[in-house]
Amino acid sequence: MTANREIDDILQRAADGGRITPEEALLLYTDAPFHALGEAADTVRRRRYPDNVVTYLIDRNINYTNVCVTACKFCAFFRAPKHKDGWAHPMEEILRRCGEAIDLGATQVMLQGGHHPEFGVAYYESLFSGVKEAYPQLMIHSIGPSEILHMAKVDGVSIEEAILRIKAAGLDSIAGAGAEMLPERPRKAIAPLKESGERWIEVMTIAHRNGLSSTATMMMGTGETHAERIEHIRMIRDCQDLAVANGYQDTAVETSHELGGFRAFIPWTYQPENNHLKGRTQATTMEYLRFIAVSRLFFDNIAHLQASWLTTGKDVGQLALHLGVDDLGSIMLEENVISSAGARHRSNLHELIWMIRTADRIPAWRDTLYNHLAVHRTEADDPTDDRVVSHFSSIAMPGKKTLPLVDAK
Repeated sequence: MTANREIDDILQRAADGGRITPEEALLLYTDAPFHALGEAADTVRRRRYPDNVVTYLIDRNINYTNVCVTACKFCAFFRAPKHKDGWAHPMEEILRRCGEAIDLGATQVMLQGGHHPEFGVAYYESLFSGVKEAYPQLMIHSIGPSEILHMAKVDGVSIEEAILRIKAAGLDSIAGAGAEMLPERPRKAIAPLKESGERWIEVMTIAHRNGLSSTATMMMGTGETHAERIEHIRMIRDCQDLAVANGYQDTAVETSHELGGFRAFIPWTYQPENNHLKGRTQATTMEYLRFIAVSRLFFDNIAHLQASWLTTGKDVGQLALHLGVDDLGSIMLEENVISSAGARHRSNLHELIWMIRTADRIPAWRDTLYNHLAVHRTEADDPTDDRVVSHFSSIAMPGKKTLPLVDAK
């Protein structure tokens, strides 16, 4: 109970599984006492996941090119076409990195790159089919609506044709990449050449209709208002409502990953180095944690909520486990894009499991679709592979030609 009856009523309704409006979500975000907000969010988590399990993933983010025509102001990774530092990896190099990932226990690869002016649908068909042919056990959770719109434009085909072709080639899941901020004002301010937020939602809707599930993301801290942050999640929830109404998505926990729709929501924080925004604004830790809790209360139709320890730090990631989070993301065997902008938080498998267990949760290794591959109910169940450590980015670290392992202890 708080001193505000209206806030009490909203928190109780949300904790009980009821729907709250965007206006109510904004009130909670700005005015709800922190502990009451967190308690309500964790009540939702406990009801959804009474087994008290928190999941993690082992994957590798493999970049096929850094050449991009979009020139987003927050991005430190891209290079313009014909830039001397632009590159595109051959298939042999991509497959080599996939093989290394499998050897370290990865079940997923995220293939990411810029909007290369020459890469149309056929390029991605070749990329995905090549990975699937060599490593059929790998789930390909890759690209986002922006890349789909770009490849369709390059080849002059419809969005739906592009989606059907890359799905047939081996794409298993669409990443929530490119969302950043969906409302018009902040999106134009940080990515004026990128598609509108409404267009991003449209691509996701078409993908869901065609049986592809996805994640949804949000980047906080580039000058957006509190109300614009809430509008971002309103747009995502409305898209998910459509998937549920049309039978593309089932909100039951045990089936929520089997159909097209959003499986998870992943907010993360803007990283200020080496980009045109140059750190003019950033989200505070408290803003991030409050938003995590509000997101769990607001998304009554999205099963999973993931904390971004990569951008906020491991201590904040662990604290988020008490605010409605049920997934701690991944040990990324390679990550270049966010690292290029200054993310320096690294971990290893043992530490990630320790973070979950010392938050009084049960760690579980999952796959892309949130199927549990191993549940570590006691320390005796923990994996013993010391090689599973997140890497420094070869691009983020000047002068580094390899991806050195980090001592995360």
